Amino acid sequence: MLTQLCIQNFTVIAELELEFKSKMTVLTGETGAGKSILIDALLLTLGGRADSTVIQTGKDRCTISANFDIAKLPAAQQWLAEHELAHDDECILRRVITADGRSRGYINEQAVSIQALREIGNLLISIHGQHEHQTLLKAEKQRLLLDLYAGHSALVKKVQETYTTWKKTQAEFDALKIQTEQRSARQELLAYQVQELDALALQENELNELDRDQRQLASAGNTLENCQNTLALLEETEDANILQLLNNAQQLLKPLKNRDTKLDNVLNLLDNAEIQLQEASSELRNYLDHIELNPERLQFVEQRLSAIHEMARKHHTTPDKLLELQQHLHNELALLENSDSQLKKLAQEINELAQAYQQAATELSQSRLKVAEKLAPQIEKSMRELGMPGGKFLVQFEPLAEPTATGLERIEFNVSTNPGQPLQALSKVVSGGELSRISLAIHVLTAKNDHKPTLIFDEVDVGIGGGTAEIVGRLLRTLSNSAQILCVTHLPQVAALSHQHFQVNKSIVKNKVLVAARELDKTAKIKEIARMLGGIKVTEQTLAHAQEMIETA
Repeated sequence: MLTQLCIQNFTVIAELELEFKSKMTVLTGETGAGKSILIDALLLTLGGRADSTVIQTGKDRCTISANFDIAKLPAAQQWLAEHELAHDDECILRRVITADGRSRGYINEQAVSIQALREIGNLLISIHGQHEHQTLLKAEKQRLLLDLYAGHSALVKKVQETYTTWKKTQAEFDALKIQTEQRSARQELLAYQVQELDALALQENELNELDRDQRQLASAGNTLENCQNTLALLEETEDANILQLLNNAQQLLKPLKNRDTKLDNVLNLLDNAEIQLQEASSELRNYLDHIELNPERLQFVEQRLSAIHEMARKHHTTPDKLLELQQHLHNELALLENSDSQLKKLAQEINELAQAYQQAATELSQSRLKVAEKLAPQIEKSMRELGMPGGKFLVQFEPLAEPTATGLERIEFNVSTNPGQPLQALSKVVSGGELSRISLAIHVLTAKNDHKPTLIFDEVDVGIGGGTAEIVGRLLRTLSNSAQILCVTHLPQVAALSHQHFQVNKSIVKNKVLVAARELDKTAKIKEIARMLGGIKVTEQTLAHAQEMIETA
């Protein structure tokens, strides 16, 4: 259950902290006082959409946190444990929105995604808004409410998942069948292409090796000539090779050695140069002994490279992708050759999935029919209590021409609000006031099986008054025996039946509109109920009436 809501700098709320109790809590106040703003703030902690416009004017951020006691909520405990967010029996949701439009979410003070807030929030709270009765006119909403009342979540999920797998497998079968029907020409082309590539017999890393060999072989002649000319310059030219010239230089300087020791270093350098030149000549001669002139090999390499590049152009790819293409074509050819057996396998799967779907969908349909028979008299009873004495209610089932992910039938609520009036679709019969009362009756009944610890009703009693309003209050109070109820209301009959009462007020401070809320004690509650009963002037008689209403509750 929700135990605390803390709000800072949210729209017209500067700072507010509310402590909630179990059972039934109401929020009241003048029209426009900001009662629903509290619900809007709570929605943000549950992952609702937000931008910087929700920040109070002049502030750089707003922060909202909601504390929940989840001691009796194993589903929430399991979710938190799976996401490594567990913290005893407490769950704290926090949302921070900054002036630059950024939003951050936290669960038990650990940063999480907004989607995570939505997921855990869906396990904690169910909100019924003041305009929700309009969505009740849609057949899809009616089906969802029936399934909620019946507790069909597991069965509905099974039907949806089986249907999705069935249709996916059917699509695979259809695609393969079309491919198979066209396979004759395709198979012939693939066989020819595979044969070509197999004949080419391209090996792993062969392309790199061929490129390297081609570069070496193509430049071998030029390399040989340059090396021979270099060797001639070093030692083979008769008139003046480098070694001979170096020797001449040494002979010219040696006689001077004894005259000036400063020339010793020069002679040493010339001696070292002679040794290095002789080593260079030896290395070069050894290289020339092993250099290969192989025009036949060069021709083979160039022809091989040409064949590889030509094959790549033919298949609109690059040479380095040919091996990958070859494997892909082999796989496709094998698939076509085995398509008959694959089609047979898929057909069997489709048949099994169709049977599984039919079984699950039939089970769902039968359960829906059974539950609808149970739900109808309960709603009729609530309709009579809510001022429609001749009210009739029926869940209409219309078989669909094709199976769907939601079952085999279209579900529509039919009603009659007056004696002698035939049952018709909800959207064609009721007035606005009648619709809100029927919507309330349905939501109260289905909420009993919602399995969420906190249910919020935000002005769902709009358009209701008099004795009917008291019935609404008693419905909500009864519901609070199985769930925490938070109700935003303008009806004194509903507020008088609450276990906890907050009054929301709007004031102007330094030209700023601010909203605040306070929990009422018994005396203050009597005054608030009297205000709701009597309007501007509250009399002793009105106060007495208010006290009587509370004591009767």
